[in-house]
This record gives sequence, structure tokens and C-alpha cells, in this order.
Amino acid sequence: MQHTVLKSCRQCLARIHTSATSFGNVELTSKRYPHLRRGRFSQLTSDDVTHFRQLLGPDRVLTEDLDGYNTDWMRSVRGASQLVLRPRSTAEVSAVLRHCSERRLAVCPQGGNTGLVGGSTPVFDEIVLSTSLMNKIIALDTNSGALTCEAGCVLEATDAYLADHGFMMPLDLGAKGSCQIGGNVSTNAGGLRLVRYGGLHGSVLGLEAVMADGQVLDCMSTMKKDNTGYDLKHLLIGSEGTLGVVTKVAISCPRRPNCVNLVLLAVKSFEDVLATYRFAQTQLGEILSSIEFMDAASQECVSNNLQGGCRVTHPLPGHPFYMVIETAGSRDTHDEEKLSLFLEEGMQRELVIDGVLATDTSQIKSLWQLRERIAEALLVDGYNYKYDISLPLHAFYDIVTEMRQTLGDSIVTCCGYGHIGDGNLHLNMTSREFDGDVLARIEPSLYRWTAERGGSISAEHGLGLKKRDYIGYSKSPGAVVLMRQLKRMMDPHGILNPHKVLPEES
Repeated sequence: MQHTVLKSCRQCLARIHTSATSFGNVELTSKRYPHLRRGRFSQLTSDDVTHFRQLLGPDRVLTEDLDGYNTDWMRSVRGASQLVLRPRSTAEVSAVLRHCSERRLAVCPQGGNTGLVGGSTPVFDEIVLSTSLMNKIIALDTNSGALTCEAGCVLEATDAYLADHGFMMPLDLGAKGSCQIGGNVSTNAGGLRLVRYGGLHGSVLGLEAVMADGQVLDCMSTMKKDNTGYDLKHLLIGSEGTLGVVTKVAISCPRRPNCVNLVLLAVKSFEDVLATYRFAQTQLGEILSSIEFMDAASQECVSNNLQGGCRVTHPLPGHPFYMVIETAGSRDTHDEEKLSLFLEEGMQRELVIDGVLATDTSQIKSLWQLRERIAEALLVDGYNYKYDISLPLHAFYDIVTEMRQTLGDSIVTCCGYGHIGDGNLHLNMTSREFDGDVLARIEPSLYRWTAERGGSISAEHGLGLKKRDYIGYSKSPGAVVLMRQLKRMMDPHGILNPHKVLPEES
């Protein structure tokens, strides 16, 4: 069966952003969320700017054209920072934070700024500390696969470096062309292949971070086993820059598979999606590397919203549900036969309506676009209410149906897609522009619904600003108290990424 090759356009997202709304039209976070109160931090002075210029040089201290640092890529939050600092080394990060601690200046650490919960942009006038110039690959142990790199290394570029040596990053994200390793670690990013390679808590061997007072915490190790005392790196993984600024990472990278195959499936019901998932686990076993789910609304959005040179033509239009299943192994003939047999038997069992098998690199990249470009396509509608939750699989799609009924004509699109292999649903609703009434109908009822079914209000995106006040739906009061105690101990003045992760104390 032939399928249409989908055309990718790296400039498309920039064009969408420009046409949909300019930076200046994005409402300030402080106005959109009027309950927020600026912390008791000092105001930036000209003496501070002079100090930073002496420390970093004038070219790496930015005071103009800061919209790209103040605004998230979804155009949903916008801060008012007047200063961006771009250090090149851990020593420079240490010196910056030492000064900020002494002066009580708030800091927003920022990597690729691809976050989805308002965690990587300022809320008020925090200084932006960008790690983008800290982008050196330090070492690769070709025996163990341990990669040591700086926090500003871009995920896609790092994976390309590893490919030249026969390895791969265990993490793969739709934002891989922009997101940075430090940000991935700081948010505990999940991604497309967690079902095969696990999460970053298992992949990160060691890290280096700078504490709020400028002290450098060296937890660097390339050993897979180190059972000496408290494993402090796990406090930094997923802390979203509130406990320290990650500057270096050692990560365990698997060998790159000799052969990768992909199949796109059309499925008639969500019950059949679950049955196909179970069948794939049984039939594909050790070569199964990714299993993704998309509904019809998400695929219609990709097909209809991406126009012009970046238009996507769907090879299997008009079906209720879709799955993307990827295999990775060492014997191409064996793996291709195994996947072909899986597809054939799935259709014989009437689990699968139709399917497209891709075995070469260009076809595989084309089919992956149907999944990876959903977020891009949703932005064309206007404002995106984006939710990342984990749920038991028996309740996985119910919330999409409920939200469609609840919101009705007040929204443009309501769709669900995500990593069904680890129970991670991406629930998205769109409206032409931000609507506070729509948001109030979604939150907090969505979080309550998730908690009642034993799920988590954040599967992989973190809490950031947008979800911090709802942490109680996923964590006990005692756990939140302990988190506060850790925050006070490690950042006594609260200068690191304030207004994020933890609710304000009354």
C-alpha cells in the first residue's frame, strides 16, 4: 500500500506565530492571572546591569528585544523581564546567582523555552538566565554509552552527534529541534519512547547544578550504580529550576537500533485501541519502541490547519481513531516480517480497519509528522487550552468525550492524543482567543475528575505556573509541606523561578 509523503516545513511554526498573534498582543501573565503577587524581591538597577556586563561582557547581557524570552511559544503567558543573561560556563552561572542571592533578585532559568505550563518564562520582572550558550558535548564513553554534556545542548543536535557514534538519546520529543537537555532534565520530560527506554530518573546518571547562593553542586557520575548516601540528583530532576540551575548532565544512551519500522493504524473504537495495544505488547514484545494514540479530531486539525508549503495529506483519512506503532531492533528482515504479521493478524481480528507500513527513513519521518505536528496545527485555531494528564487506560478517553459535551460550541476543537503505552493523555481544547469563562469551565473540574480516577494532573509537562495551585489533586498535604521545606532549605530567599510549582503560602 502506498502513502503520500508528507512535507515538512521548519518555517511553518514561525509563520503561524506571526499570523496568529504578535508577542505584544499576548496579555501579561500578571493581568491574566490577577491573583498573582510579585514576591518581595529587589528591583533591578543600573548598577546590577553594569555588574553583569563586567562579569559576562556586553554581548551576553541583553536589555532590548526580549519578547522571545518573555513569551512562551504557545503565546499563552508573557512576563516583563528587563534583562536576559547568557552565561557560557558553570562558573559564570555561579557568579550570576551569587550576586542575585546577595541582592535578592529573582531569576527565571530558561532553556529552549518549549515548556507548556508557563514554567520557563518570567511571571513578573525576573531576570532570565538563558543556558543556550552552554552547548558543548564534553565526552562520550563508547563502552557504556554515557554521554556528558552541558545543559544548553539541543536534543536533536545531541542525538545527531550520538548517531555518528552508533548511539541515540533515550528521549524523543516533538520539540527536539529547540528543547535543551537541561530543560528536559529540569522538567523530567517524558516523550515518545518512554515505553521502551524509561524516564529520565532512570537515564540520568549524574548532573551538576548551581544552587541559589551560587554554590556548585557536583553530582556528576557516569556510573550506573552508585549507592552512596542520598541520591541528590533526583531532587533536581523535575524541579523545574526552583531548587537549582542544571548546568551539566551525564545520561545513559542506548545503542542505536539497526532497523526501525513504523506502522500507522486506523481503528474504529477506543475499545479496539486498547485491544490493539495489548496485542502489540504480545506480538511485538522486545522490539516495541513506541506506541502512540490520536483521535480523529487531532488528525483533522493536522490535515486542515497546516496549509501552503507545509500542508499535510493524511494517508488514511476519515477514521475515528489512529495509532502509531514503532519497532526498533537489530535484524531488519525479522522485524519487518514481525510487524507485517502483526498488521495482518490485527486486520484479520478486525481490531484494525486499515494500515500503512513504513520501513525507510523518509516514510517514517513523514508518518511521525501526523503525531508530532498536532500541537503546531492546534495553534492555528487561536488559543490552546493544553492539558497533560495520566490516567488508567480504562478511563483514558472518557475525559475527551466529557469535555466536548461540557464546552459545546464555546470551543473550536477538542481532541485527545498521547502516549498510550504509559497512560499519558494530551487533552487539548481551542478557542479563537483566550476566554476566561472557558478556562473556568475546564479548571479545576478536569483536575478533580483526574484525581477521582487515580490519575495525575501532570504526566510529563510539570506544574509550572499554570498547575501549581492544583498540586493538591495529585500530592498529599504532607508531601506538599515537605516540598516547601526543601525549597526553603535550598533556596531560602525564594529567588529561583518564583511563582512556579508550589502554591503561594497564605
